[in-house]
Amino acid sequence: MNEAQRRQALGDFLRTRRSRIFPTEVGLPAGKRRRTPGLRREEVAQLANIGVSWYTSLEQGRDIHPSTEILSSIATALQLTFDERQHLFLLADMQRFHDELPLDEYISPALRRILEDLNPDPAYVMGRRWDYLAWNTAAEQVFTPSRISLPYAYNIVWRIFGNSERQSNDPDWEQKAQGILAEFRAESVQYADEEWFKQLIADLQQVSPEFRAWWPRHDVRGRLDGRKNIEHPVVGSLLFEHVTLQVPSNSHLKVMIYTPLPGTKTSEKLQFLLSSPVATEASPH
Repeated sequence: MNEAQRRQALGDFLRTRRSRIFPTEVGLPAGKRRRTPGLRREEVAQLANIGVSWYTSLEQGRDIHPSTEILSSIATALQLTFDERQHLFLLADMQRFHDELPLDEYISPALRRILEDLNPDPAYVMGRRWDYLAWNTAAEQVFTPSRISLPYAYNIVWRIFGNSERQSNDPDWEQKAQGILAEFRAESVQYADEEWFKQLIADLQQVSPEFRAWWPRHDVRGRLDGRKNIEHPVVGSLLFEHVTLQVPSNSHLKVMIYTPLPGTKTSEKLQFLLSSPVATEASPH
C-alpha cells in the first residue's frame, strides 16, 4: 500500500465507522434532514474536540499527520473497539506507529456488563500500569477504587505502599506487600525504560521505607491465584478464592475476580456491605 492508498483507506475507514453511530448514542439530538445514516463530520469533530475542516481533510485523504492524542480523541468519539483503534493508528501512519502503537486501556461495554454480572463477587479490571480501570459495585465496597490516592489516583502499588493506615490495620500487610511487589516487578520489566515506570518507582522509594528496602532485592514471582484474606475496616476479615483472567483482545488488561470462600461468613459480610446506603457503583471511565 503506497502513501496515497494508505490515506484513502484511512478516510474510508473513518467514514464507515461514523456511519454506524446514531447521534442519540453519543448524546446528540437526532435532528432532521439526514441524508445518510450515522454521524456527520462536524459531529465527530465536536465529540473529538478538533476542527471540522481538519477532520474533513483527514477523511478526504489529504497529506496531514495527526498526533497520537488527536487519534485517541477520534477513536473515543467513534466508539472504536481495541482492534479498530489499532487499525486506525496503523492507517494514520504505518511507519510511524508500527513500533509505537499505544497500548490502549479501553474497557468495552461488554466487559463492563460482565463486571456487573459478577456481583456480589468483587471484580475489577487492572491495566498494565497496575491501575484500577473499571470495577463492579462489590469491588467498590471491598477495595474502594474510586477513592483517589494522589499523585497516582488509581494505582494499586501506590495504595499498598503509600497508605500508612492500611499497613497498621492489617497484621499480614508485610507478607502481602512483598508478594504483590514481586508480582509487579515480574510483570513490569517490559516497561522498565518507560518514563511513567521510572517516576513511579522513584516516588515509591521516597514515600515508603519498606519499598525502598525491598525493591533492590529484585524478588519476582508469577501471579498467584488461590486464597486471599482481605482486612476490611467495617466488616473485618474477608476470605476469597482469587482468579486472574486476561482479556483476549488486550493481554495487558487483567480481570481480577474474588469469590467468597465457602464455609466462611464472607458472603454475608458482602451482602451487608452491598445493602449499605453508601453502596454505589463508581468507575473512572
